[in-house]
Amino acid sequence: MQPEADPGFAAAFAPGLLDPAREVPSAVAGLNGKPAGRRYDVYRNNVTVSLVDALAAIYPAVQRITGTDFFRAMARVHVRSTPPTSPLLFDYGRNFPDFVETYQHARDLPWLGDVARIERAWLDAYHAADAPPLSPAQLSAIAPDQLSHLVFLPHPAAQIVLSQYSAVTIFAANRDSAPAARIDASAPEDALITRPGFDVAVRHLPPGGAVFAAYLMCGQTLGAAAANAFFASAEFDIAANIAGLIDAGAFTSIAFGDAE
Repeated sequence: MQPEADPGFAAAFAPGLLDPAREVPSAVAGLNGKPAGRRYDVYRNNVTVSLVDALAAIYPAVQRITGTDFFRAMARVHVRSTPPTSPLLFDYGRNFPDFVETYQHARDLPWLGDVARIERAWLDAYHAADAPPLSPAQLSAIAPDQLSHLVFLPHPAAQIVLSQYSAVTIFAANRDSAPAARIDASAPEDALITRPGFDVAVRHLPPGGAVFAAYLMCGQTLGAAAANAFFASAEFDIAANIAGLIDAGAFTSIAFGDAE
């Protein structure tokens, strides 16, 4: 018999894989119908380990911050309550940042969930579709009195992560093995994640920049985005933010929206 071709067998086999307290399915048997509990337990453990390994690969900064043992214990709790929904391992763990944020043993690290969100956005940007970024020349060709009506098409890799903490600095300090200096985590930092070429870049957005970029990325006109950014921060610099977003490759093209 080929179990993988039997939907009933799969339905009985799968639920216990992430639950060590669950009994071995009665349909699981070895040669000549002998019990195969030990083999099932080995397979069950291998499934959990592979998913924990996947989370460690996706969130290396989080693992470095917490330490391997803490991370793997935390990841194991998440894995047992959150089975994968995709056959692609890099797609696993999308709600891990939310889990980290509420994990009781990580309460002393309130910024850890935002660092995880940046790491998830980094991986999504890495796997995003390629697209040529908008060039400064395309924007400079627009008449000044028409600029407020422009709509920007976001690059497939472009994402924003908002944080009340110094998540960008903490992320950057923990993505490699270099010694990390002490960081004051109390300064809010919003992140822009892009991949205009082959390399993913994470930038710290200036005051009002996250609001500005978010409005542009959801299809609002330049005028509307700027108005909301000025409302969010009196320090907002529209020229510097436009230049920074284009330099980062956050957009691919421009068009004219409805007149304001």
